[in-house]
Amino acid sequence: MNINGSQILIECLVEQGVDTVFGYPGGQVLNIYDALYKNKDRIRHILTAHEQGASHAADGYARATGKVGVCIATSGPGATNLVTGIATAYMDSVPMVAITGNVPTPLLGKDSFQEVDISGITMPITKHNYIVKDVTKLADTIREAFYIAQSGRPGPVLIDIPKDISAQFCEYEVEKPRPIGRTVHRIKQQDIEVAVSLLKNARKPFIYSGGGIIRSDAHEELLQFAEKLQAPVATSLMGIGGFAETHPLATGLIGMHGSKASNLATTECDLLIALGARFSDRVISDVSKFAPHAKILHVDIDPAEVGKNVKVYSSVIGDVREILTTFISLIPQMEHDAWIEQVRAWKEEFHFDYQKDETLRPEFILENIYDQTQGEAIITTEVGQHQMWAAQFFKYTKPKTFISSGGLGTMGYGTGASIGAQIGKPEMQVVHIAGDGSFRMNCNELSTIAYYNIPVIIVIMNNATLGMVRQWQTKFYEKRYAESTLDRGPDFALLAQAYGVTGYTITSQEEFSRAFKEALESNKPAVLNCQIGIDEMVLPMVAPGAAIHDLILE
Repeated sequence: MNINGSQILIECLVEQGVDTVFGYPGGQVLNIYDALYKNKDRIRHILTAHEQGASHAADGYARATGKVGVCIATSGPGATNLVTGIATAYMDSVPMVAITGNVPTPLLGKDSFQEVDISGITMPITKHNYIVKDVTKLADTIREAFYIAQSGRPGPVLIDIPKDISAQFCEYEVEKPRPIGRTVHRIKQQDIEVAVSLLKNARKPFIYSGGGIIRSDAHEELLQFAEKLQAPVATSLMGIGGFAETHPLATGLIGMHGSKASNLATTECDLLIALGARFSDRVISDVSKFAPHAKILHVDIDPAEVGKNVKVYSSVIGDVREILTTFISLIPQMEHDAWIEQVRAWKEEFHFDYQKDETLRPEFILENIYDQTQGEAIITTEVGQHQMWAAQFFKYTKPKTFISSGGLGTMGYGTGASIGAQIGKPEMQVVHIAGDGSFRMNCNELSTIAYYNIPVIIVIMNNATLGMVRQWQTKFYEKRYAESTLDRGPDFALLAQAYGVTGYTITSQEEFSRAFKEALESNKPAVLNCQIGIDEMVLPMVAPGAAIHDLILE
């Protein structure tokens, strides 16, 4: 059929199984939005309050569903407003396709109104990007973009479409999406043999599980592998949910704010098995003191990650699910009872804890949310202290239920992400954990939540400060609180009400329990403004430059 570029875009999105896009219109995408209007029975468009909100919503949708998230923005400032969201997705390996408009091709490079070289700007933060200057190549470009976003190590891809290309006509034929195969061609038999020998000979093996387990849907294989190897399992921030935290072998979060059991086990193990993890500086801290007694076996889909941050003894490159399946078939049932007992003792002695009294504390809030939802919720977060409390005090048992900006640490991420997650998984309850500093950055997305009646429950840990900044200033800057105190508005409960969302001001444990129960039962959006102490801290904590076993506990 002979159709224009905008309709080609719609047909290709439908080909790829896209049912929802997030965006904000503008001059250079008017043709695309006209096509979206004509096809609103085929693709749902969610109008966000800001383009950054659209990019974070597409990201949250992708993380919650495992599908590709799609966002759309116009040229110039519309496109640049996507940049933070694209970078967030890139750092955390999230499959996303960002579609931007641009000025007509004859005006490219002439500093035209609202023109920007968005493909050049986003080159370092995308897996690939395109500017389409020939309408006959548009369909194949879109198909290739979706394939690249999902294949191998996932990530964002950008397609820049000049306005004249979206209006030009050409022939279009329907194609089935190219199947996404697992990366197995890089798996070398010799590497497998070395790895299996290490696994069989280890006396104190320890598994460090990262986001790759979730991206590869390898959580069941990880469970079988850990039980067969009889090895404890710690997770990175991005790996949360990949191994049930209620399992006896689970030791919880690893790294700067990880459990002491995880960090001690890393220090004392003789084999550290890193699965789909990139050895972030927030995990390893002082690299010279990281896993000092261990041979490190690194399994990852991206060879660029191997040896980048830590020296490894051996590696296997390829899809972690396929590699774990191979390991399971090649190792016997192992027994490491003494090692397991030692780790269990560390867990018992050093578990995450806090002073339990009548004070409204963030740890109580997370535990109460867990109890009231019976653990059946998707938790999204902003970035800061509340993010770490959410990682520590809610017991995650399933993948894709903890959604947070890990690599880039994007304040303002979570509200948009909660929108995408709730739309992608309407059968789940999404609870968004925010800090007052992060939430004010993108609280305008309350208008989106209210308009579409998205039943996200937003819990604000309001300590009237940039909490993590203040914690560092307290510990390492002699309490010089430079520009970190937020002694100013708004009243978040009143703000919510202004947008048509139910708002609560919470000052006690009883008030929180009652308000959260009401919000759950209402199946409507709500904001719970929880007033907690300004000097609440995230503990344990590894000081800058310290070894990860050298934790500040109080």
